[in-house]
Amino acid sequence: MAAAARVMGAAGALYHVNSLTSSFLLKPFSITHKAIRLNRNLNAAPRRLFACRALYKPEVQIKEEGQPETLDYRVFLVDQSGKKVSPWHDVPLHLGNGVFNFIVEIPKESSAKMEVATDEPHTPIKQDTKKGKLRYYPVKPSKSDQNPSLQYNINWNYGLLPQTWEDPSLANPEVEGAFGDNDPVDVVEIGERTGKIGEILKVKPLAALAMIDEGELDWKIVAISLDDPKASLLNDIDDVEKHFPGTLTAIRDWFRDYKIPDGKPPNKFGLGNKAANKNYALKVITETNESWVKLVKRSIPAGELSLA
Repeated sequence: MAAAARVMGAAGALYHVNSLTSSFLLKPFSITHKAIRLNRNLNAAPRRLFACRALYKPEVQIKEEGQPETLDYRVFLVDQSGKKVSPWHDVPLHLGNGVFNFIVEIPKESSAKMEVATDEPHTPIKQDTKKGKLRYYPVKPSKSDQNPSLQYNINWNYGLLPQTWEDPSLANPEVEGAFGDNDPVDVVEIGERTGKIGEILKVKPLAALAMIDEGELDWKIVAISLDDPKASLLNDIDDVEKHFPGTLTAIRDWFRDYKIPDGKPPNKFGLGNKAANKNYALKVITETNESWVKLVKRSIPAGELSLA
């Protein structure tokens, strides 16, 4: 939908709230002389997740432009009329009953580093670049003489939660005072099926990892697709350990180490270097959803971010 229909000024802006999400807690903000900081009082009054005037039921198709693994390659979402829509702004976040939309950027067992282009109109998915070259997850040494190197493929479906934003002006006192990384919240989906770039999956969050990447807070929400055979068995962090033993540790270690082959230091993790439970993950989602609402209402400067 047009920017004017989605992004309105702070005065008189209209937003609707999904009534099914009243069980989630949204924490108030307090101001300090250094930065806006999150108040994570678990006893705070319940507030609801917000959704901009987005597609209520995202009946969209995936449209590719250009050739994969080229600088011009883009993956767009288009509605039934063929109009481009934003995977970040137009797809609703929440579906009620603890279920959320998740958009696949990087399918499991792949190496091309795909991401939503937050600074381009309609925020399509593209392959990330560095110094004009396409980025891939690095090659890591192998102990096998027959195979001297292996691509550091990601082992899970990876992507974003729409209508969330990690505000770079917010310092999180629970995670070493780290500021948001200016991106939507990331999801690591642990189901057995390999997703497709741009595919929208319904997922339920199970845990959260507080990754600190070069000083910036980069949340990883661990979730499972509702169409996975084991989805009904998983409802919280303990279920992940029971039915996917070792997965949370593997996710943490993968994101900790994947930059090492490129000569960079390992990433760090807050919250005692451990995954937090489902309730904490939901708290992260509600807080970053509110930050996104402020962004699209222009209560916070967007800088180079596209709100179209």
